[in-house]
This record gives sequence, C-alpha cells and structure tokens, in this order.
Amino acid sequence: MGSDGDGDDDCTAPDEPVMRAGYALGGEDRCIADARHHAAAFLDQAGHDHHVPVSARAKDLTQLVVSELVTNARKYAPGPVLMELRLTARAVEIAIWDSDPTVPAARAADPGRIGQHGLEIVKAVTENLFMEQEAVGKRITARIALAEGSRSDTAAPSSR
Repeated sequence: MGSDGDGDDDCTAPDEPVMRAGYALGGEDRCIADARHHAAAFLDQAGHDHHVPVSARAKDLTQLVVSELVTNARKYAPGPVLMELRLTARAVEIAIWDSDPTVPAARAADPGRIGQHGLEIVKAVTENLFMEQEAVGKRITARIALAEGSRSDTAAPSSR
C-alpha cells in the first residue's frame, strides 16, 4: 500500500494525519530490514512532499522502534506482519499487527539478562505505547515526536 496525503498541509490540525502508508511484511528474515527501509522512506517522503520537519533523532528512533516491534512479531507470531505508519504535524505513529493475541509485557529491568529488552527500549523512547487485542491477533502502536526536545510527559496521548 502506498501513502496518501490529502488537503493543504498548512491547514492540517496538529494531530490530524498528514500522510499514511501500510505495508504487508512477509514472515521471512528480511522483513525486519524491509520494515526499517519503509519507515525511513516514509519519513523522507514526509519531508520532501509534505514539508514536515523530521529530526534525525526521530528518524533513528522510528527505525529502532520498527525494528524492535517487527522483530517481536516475527519471533512470537506465525504468519505475516502488517505495519501502518501515520504522520501528523507533531509525531509519527507506528502500528504493528501480528496474529498472536497475547499482549506482551515489559519485563523488570535486569542488567544481567541477555536479550528480551525490546519492549523496554520501545517504552523508553516513545511518547505513547498502546497495545490492544483484536478479533485476530493484536496491534501495538507507538508514537514518536518528530521534533528534537519533545518530552513525553507533555505530549498528548494518541487517540484510538
């Protein structure tokens, strides 16, 4: 699926979507790298086509969050993974759907544990993390501020 942006960007409310894109990711190993590539291209398009400023930090964090969430979906859920990216004037939202209905929980911090820190990382770098079971599987949505210096404690939570 491609992206769509409609209307005049200057008239868009801060939390109204400026553009969206959806991707069906197969279950093969390369889908994680493909997801990161799609996320980077999406944010590049936001800057070029819609003149939405995206900080280098936001782009890096988006790719990190995409990588962690798609890796978890690939590891724990059979079948395809769906990724939707939504851009507002203030933030990028990453929604990952997979077929496993089990909603994950971040484990307690343990510096001696090797691995299984992905959800902890995602929670630490996002403004908002929302998890919900669906009729089939689950959807995890993460929100990342586009501007440098945005603070998660002052950000409005995403609406669902």
